[in-house]
Amino acid sequence: MSDAPPESPATPASIDIEAWVCPAPLRDAPSILMGHGGGGAMSAELVEHLFLPAFGSAAASELGDSAVLRVGTETLAFSTDSYVVRPLFFPGGSIGDLAVNGTVNDLAMAGAQPIALSTAFILEEGTPLAELARVAQAVGTAAVAAGVQLVTGDTKVVDSGHGDGVYINTAGIGLVDRRADIRPQRASAGDAVIISGHIGVHGVAVMSCREGLEFGTTIASDSAPLNGLVAAMIDTGADIHALRDPTRGGVGATLNEIAKAAGIGIALDERALPIPAEVRDACGLLGLDPLYVANEGKLIAFVAPEDADRVLSAMRDHPHGGHAAVVGSCVAEHPGLVVARTGLGGTRVVDMPIGEQLPRIC
Repeated sequence: MSDAPPESPATPASIDIEAWVCPAPLRDAPSILMGHGGGGAMSAELVEHLFLPAFGSAAASELGDSAVLRVGTETLAFSTDSYVVRPLFFPGGSIGDLAVNGTVNDLAMAGAQPIALSTAFILEEGTPLAELARVAQAVGTAAVAAGVQLVTGDTKVVDSGHGDGVYINTAGIGLVDRRADIRPQRASAGDAVIISGHIGVHGVAVMSCREGLEFGTTIASDSAPLNGLVAAMIDTGADIHALRDPTRGGVGATLNEIAKAAGIGIALDERALPIPAEVRDACGLLGLDPLYVANEGKLIAFVAPEDADRVLSAMRDHPHGGHAAVVGSCVAEHPGLVVARTGLGGTRVVDMPIGEQLPRIC
């Protein structure tokens, strides 16, 4: 035990705020933080308070995961996304198939079948060509599986130490089904909320690989193209109001976005959520909430209540919807708010996350 007198408390002038590291970053930070890319409140604020004012009148009135454009007698969906997942390869997938499936799925969430994708690669100097070849092979294989052509692209190289191997940007166009009018604003009180299958799988798969964690079983990513599933849902003739794939920020962030866009409340039943045991166990061990863990092969559907059963049946008949479940409904109460009924009979608010529990998972 030292006899030296205790140090006096730090004065405000001696605190180095710039050196602070916080898992929930300060909302008024003067620099870009990881949370700004997480798909939560910080991402929304970046768009609302920086990008939109900077774009001015050039910005569309609505900015979503995909834009619906009317060209002559046809309606097209257009989307773009960038992929920076680390590591490049993980159980069940890689950055290559994520880049294709992610953009295909954004188009599908507007009721569109993909027509063509662009691919742009940002490569770090020193990346092994064999590794890049594996990524490119995954891109091609995923495009064939999704039924979409790769029609144009670009390649750039950055200095060693200024990248992370491979980043990919994909943009895509798709033809919107004329029977569909699918957009967040159509979600209505009374709608059934349906999730197409097990949630939280992708985020846990990437994290387990990244951190070298073992949970007694291999958890593989759910990365998959959902355009076929969406087509099967539309073919039922049901009134599908809104679709969204819950990627960054997971189911929790996605439901909050829809509730805000449509001005409705959402009531979830936690007991109905399709969370596999291995994901629940991993999240419990690490203090994560499965509702905020990313997915790459799941969708959330908002369907008129009278059509819910036939949509659910069609989803369960499809390879990517076998574990589909009704997990809640839209309500007129508490507009813009998502509330979950717990297994103990209580309720909790499912807030929009500030940043992201697991950064760089797509």
